[in-house]
Amino acid sequence: MKITNFPKPGDRLSVLCLGAHSDDIEIGAGGTILKWIADGIELDVHWCVLSAAGPRRDEAQRSAEAFLAGARSRVIEIGDFNDGYFPFQGDMIKVWMEGLQARIRPDIILTHRGEDAHQDHRMVQQLTWNHFRNHLILEYEIPKWDGDLGRPNAYISLSEPILGFKIDLLNSHFGTQRSKDWFDQETFRGLARLRGVECRSCSGYAEAFVARKLRLG
Repeated sequence: MKITNFPKPGDRLSVLCLGAHSDDIEIGAGGTILKWIADGIELDVHWCVLSAAGPRRDEAQRSAEAFLAGARSRVIEIGDFNDGYFPFQGDMIKVWMEGLQARIRPDIILTHRGEDAHQDHRMVQQLTWNHFRNHLILEYEIPKWDGDLGRPNAYISLSEPILGFKIDLLNSHFGTQRSKDWFDQETFRGLARLRGVECRSCSGYAEAFVARKLRLG
């Protein structure tokens, strides 16, 4: 775990974002990224989506570019692992993660929550901790029909404009997902409102994370 004082406006911050699928990072931590940029933090972002086939690949690329439009620098990687089969591709994903570890030294990592019901999400979380043991890792959540939302212990408040911007970007970039009954603004706004209540956010909204190891310096 990395000792850190959280950056202030004008400070520089290196962030690694890991998502199993094309919309995961945006749903789980997109508001946080937008907030940091809006707050004037100089972000260097390495954004990695492990699985995005067919039209979802283009969605992943365009959405990442939109969310990171104000970042100081950005690197976007989109992998070719098979959606739904990550546990059976674990050796290949591990090799890929080893290569990533050798190339970057992020200050903060945003990855999936370990108790997520989706097997791909869990695999990404496990390998994140396996390869980035001396880093500050925040695990984000993804709402879905499984009913697997847990009890987070870290929150980042989002203003109404930032939350609205996040939802607008999700709606405009993920046409392949709009047919899913959970993928709509009520889901995203409702979850943000619930997490805002839990942390007593002044704006009423927040994104929530699990911070398994945290030392404030």
